[in-house]
Amino acid sequence: MEEANDGIGSFGKALRRATLRLSLLYWACMFVADSILGYFINIDPIDSAPLKVVLFSLSALMTYAMSLVLFRLRRYSFTQKALLCFGMTAIAAPIFTGIDFLNYAICEYPEPVKFDKLYAAYMLIEGASMMFGWSCLFMALLYNFEVRDRERRLAAVREEALTAQMQALRYQVNPHFLFNTLNSIAGLIEEGAATRAERMVQSLSNFLRTSLALDPMLDVALAEELRLQQDYLAIERERYADRMDFVVDVPEQMHHAMVPSLLLQPLIENAIKHGVGQSLEHTQIRIWARRRNESLCMAVENTRYPNAARFTSPEGLGIGLRNVAERIRVRFGDAGAFRIDAADGTRFRVEIELPWRTA
Repeated sequence: MEEANDGIGSFGKALRRATLRLSLLYWACMFVADSILGYFINIDPIDSAPLKVVLFSLSALMTYAMSLVLFRLRRYSFTQKALLCFGMTAIAAPIFTGIDFLNYAICEYPEPVKFDKLYAAYMLIEGASMMFGWSCLFMALLYNFEVRDRERRLAAVREEALTAQMQALRYQVNPHFLFNTLNSIAGLIEEGAATRAERMVQSLSNFLRTSLALDPMLDVALAEELRLQQDYLAIERERYADRMDFVVDVPEQMHHAMVPSLLLQPLIENAIKHGVGQSLEHTQIRIWARRRNESLCMAVENTRYPNAARFTSPEGLGIGLRNVAERIRVRFGDAGAFRIDAADGTRFRVEIELPWRTA
C-alpha cells in the first residue's frame, strides 16, 4: 500500500497484509468456484487448471492495482469511489477476457483459434463480476480498517486527556484551602496555641508530600489512600475544630484493596464545602468501605445542613464529582458505579463501586 509515502505508518502496513491475505483467499475461492462451474458445462477441471492458475494470478495482480488506486483515493466521497469501482471494472473485465483468450490460443498453438463472441461475452461478464466483487470487498475492508483506526486514535486521545487530567490533579492544591490553612496556622500562633499550630503544620506537610509523590495514573492500596485523606481531614478539623469531626470506618482486612490514587479527594472536598462550609451546625464526615461479593464499595457521607439543595446526580454538583464519575466510567465501564444518595434529608452520601482487586 506504499504506506511510507502516504505517511500513515502501521495503518498502511496492516492494511497491505490484510489485503494480500484477502486476495489470496478471494482468488482461491474463485478458482474453486470456476472449476466447479466448468465441470457442469463439460470443461475438465484438471485440464483447465493451469490456464486458470495463470488467468487468476494475473487477475490478482489487477485487483491489487485496483486496491492501490482505491487506497490512494480513499478521501474521495462514497459516490466517487463507487463510480471509480465501475470505471476500473469496465477496464479490467476486457483485459480479463483478453488474457483468457490469449491463454487458450497459446495452449492450442500452432492450431488456429477462432474467436467465439458468445464465449467471450460470458467471460466478460464473469471477469466484470469478479473484478467488481473484489472492489466491493476491498472497500468494506478499507472502511473496517478506517473505523478501527479512528477508534484507536480516539481511545489514545481520551487516554492522553485522562493522563493530563490526572497529572494536573497531582499538582493541584486548592488555593483557598492552602490560603485558609496558612491563615489558620498564623491565627493559632498569635493565640499561643502552639501545639495545635504544630499539628496543623505537620498534617499540611504530610498531605503535600504524599499527594505530590503519588502517581495519579497508578493504583494504591486503600490504606495509603485513607492515610492521605486523614491528613487532609486533620487539617480541616483544626480549621473547623468547633463544628467538624470525621470517622473512618474501614475494616482492616480491606486495607490491601487497590484503588485509583486520589479518588476520594474530590468527594471529601465536596463534603467539606457543602457540609461544613455552608452550615454553622456541627458536621460529621464519615468515610466507609465494604466488600460486596466481587466489588469494593466506598462512600463519603456528611451531615446535611437544613436548607441544602437536593442534588441527585453528579451533573448537579461541581466539576470534582463529575470528574470522579467520568474517571470511574472510563476506567471500569459497567464494572464501576457512581451513586449519590440524599433521600433522607439528614445525610448526603456519595458512593462509588469498583471491581475488587488486590496487590
